[in-house]
Amino acid sequence: MRVLASIAVVLLAAGGSWARDAAPASGEAIYRDGVLASGQPLLAMREPDVQMNGADAACVNCHRRSGLGMKEGQSSVPPVSGRYLFQPRATAGDDLDLPFVEGMRADRNPYTDVTLARAIRDGIAADGKPLNYLMPHYPIGDQDMAALIDYLKGMTKLPVPGVSDSVLDFATIITPDADPVKRQGMLDVITQFFADKNAVIKAESPRLHSTKRMMFKTSRHWALHVWELKGAPNTWESQLQQLLKHEPVFAVVSGLGGSNWEPVHRFCEQASLPCLFPNVELPVVAEHDFHSLYFSKGVLLEAGLMAHALRSAPDAHGRIVQLYRDGDVGESAAGALAAALAGVGREILNRPLAAKVGARDMDRALRGLKGDDTLVLWLRPQDLEALFKHPPGATVMSSTLMGGKALTGFPTEWRAVTQLAYPYDLPDRRRVRVDYPLGWMRLRKVPLVSEQVQTDTYLACSLLSDTLNHMADSFIRDYLVERMEEALAHRIVTGYYPHLGLAQNQRFASKGGYIVKFAAPTGAQLAPVGEWLVP
Repeated sequence: MRVLASIAVVLLAAGGSWARDAAPASGEAIYRDGVLASGQPLLAMREPDVQMNGADAACVNCHRRSGLGMKEGQSSVPPVSGRYLFQPRATAGDDLDLPFVEGMRADRNPYTDVTLARAIRDGIAADGKPLNYLMPHYPIGDQDMAALIDYLKGMTKLPVPGVSDSVLDFATIITPDADPVKRQGMLDVITQFFADKNAVIKAESPRLHSTKRMMFKTSRHWALHVWELKGAPNTWESQLQQLLKHEPVFAVVSGLGGSNWEPVHRFCEQASLPCLFPNVELPVVAEHDFHSLYFSKGVLLEAGLMAHALRSAPDAHGRIVQLYRDGDVGESAAGALAAALAGVGREILNRPLAAKVGARDMDRALRGLKGDDTLVLWLRPQDLEALFKHPPGATVMSSTLMGGKALTGFPTEWRAVTQLAYPYDLPDRRRVRVDYPLGWMRLRKVPLVSEQVQTDTYLACSLLSDTLNHMADSFIRDYLVERMEEALAHRIVTGYYPHLGLAQNQRFASKGGYIVKFAAPTGAQLAPVGEWLVP
């Protein structure tokens, strides 16, 4: 096995520092961040004259956070956790009694502390042969070497919470301010998906006699725990800690948030718990975090799309007037748009509405609009309906995520001057990809109450299933996230999104969208103003 092999210098340049609350042990800091116990950067050298240091030289870039390696093209980076490094030689892969991962080998000598140190420093394998030339040499001292080897020995510890020989436990999280209609739609999909999965569980399967692939040892039952939070956001983390303590789970799948998801995101990162594609309009943007994956940046992506369109309108000189409700996600979106437009030379006015919906504040917010102004709407359906009683008086841009079905009710006089930020593929282009989950729901008589949320929920569950099918029995939380990144690259059914993809330090699978307009004075048909863009 090629221990600590790199696949390419370009991968090493990706960096690998993830957020942690406490100062890491020195072995962890060396592996993940490329920082020695002294605080000096880790140095890595490749013949003849390539040198890297610090985060660029960190082991995590190729061997990943789990230590179970990765596959890139025809190259496989081997696992370097202690379970694999120190495993005695076997004649065949299935004699190892280890879960299958790419790059593992049975027919090699086990490493010792001495031979592993030699491999790291000099690129010499346990059998005395040179490692792959892409493997850097790390000239590190004895104390740092001992710390690194000790860290490798402790990786992928067992047992894993939420995993038994017969059951995989998962949770889905719902915040108290989540939309009740979307909540029911999300739960209908996820409970039905789990029921389908459990209906086809098979008995224990024999492993294939092959060093390249092994079957599952056991087909496991999927158990779903619905964690419904209560009270104020500052209590959610303690609630989640208690829930996880009493109901240990392997991962969180889907879920539904309202105006605040940050406490949930923070909890998942602190607990090293994968949180896979929750339905949230305002996700937490922290690309160097690891365990939280999202389909898109939500209203923040919409703000980026609007900013691109407004910067591309050189003849527009009027004010940009933003309307949003205090405390709703539109408040953060308005702040993101204002920040993105800093320096464009247009005055930006934020006109927040009181948190409680009322008609009078809408009247006040619209006073004084001029024909060359741009009115930006971060509003919910009930506010849009009140807004339609007024003539537009300016060009308009609106959030699709927040407006929902009310957007199709735009009056004729509004349609001619309105553009929408659209963080999805166009309806006619996504029809085939969306028809699959919609057909699945029709066959199972799942009521369709929120198409986008329910389609995304199905997609999250399907991605989880596909990823686990390629993990054999390697049920390691970090490895689940890493394999999820790989699974997205080969995904065909992507629902509302034309492209899904993740890489290290990327936590948002869909990164772009359209600016669209109404194609006709009536009806729901939309037309793109330009091409798909990534702000």
